Amino acid sequence: MLRERRLYRARAAEALRALALLDVNDAPPTGPAPSWNAGWSLDELRCTVAREPPGAPVPGGAWEIACRLVHDYQFAEPRILRALYRRGDALPGRDMLLEGRFLGLRFDMGVRVTSLVDGTQGSGAAARRVWGWGYQTLEGHLEEGELTYLVVKHLGSGEVEFRITGRSRRAPIANPLVRLGFVMFGRSTQHRFLRAAAQRLCRLVHAELHGAPAARVETVPGDPGVAVAPARHLLTPAPHLSSRWRRGRSSRGSRA
Repeated sequence: MLRERRLYRARAAEALRALALLDVNDAPPTGPAPSWNAGWSLDELRCTVAREPPGAPVPGGAWEIACRLVHDYQFAEPRILRALYRRGDALPGRDMLLEGRFLGLRFDMGVRVTSLVDGTQGSGAAARRVWGWGYQTLEGHLEEGELTYLVVKHLGSGEVEFRITGRSRRAPIANPLVRLGFVMFGRSTQHRFLRAAAQRLCRLVHAELHGAPAARVETVPGDPGVAVAPARHLLTPAPHLSSRWRRGRSSRGSRA
């Protein structure tokens, strides 16, 4: 329980504020695509969340619910990651303090939202309404890279889809034990997180569609401007839901 409460303490809020002084540690790969020779791993996951009638998103429907949950980072798998962020910050530029969780250990890692997608893409039968955002890792993170979350409605079919794409590689890690653990378990944990995040989003969307109260944003006691995500009332295991998983490769085995 003490570890579960650490994100609610003043020290965590101070660490979140300190992220503003850090730069992105992600050196984008040169050329048209990341190079396997540089140790980059690529990932892509697509999961059908629900279906709406064809056409524009339904007010209060699956697409809008999913967008809100993604905006608030409520879909994250709490057994692997939780986060702090300032509620009043606009998405582009929003700093997030991620708390990585592995074998009872806790690792604080900073990221910054650097991209926002909001609009209709394609035309005719291929038209789709897309909303989402992406972040890049900051100095001190265990990885270098970028992760993007998109909620897509295919306007012709009504299918609402959640997409996660990312590229990553291990950042320099001074601690030899942490470095060894990351080499051995980093990629598998990363894959578990992405699959579980898609499953949780599907579960939360369907719960609201069937009458559950909208997931509320939880804030740090005494500091309503700082959100903790996912909220404690959402810290329940997600049941298995099918998703289409495309696993990226790395030029250095299981290392990200």
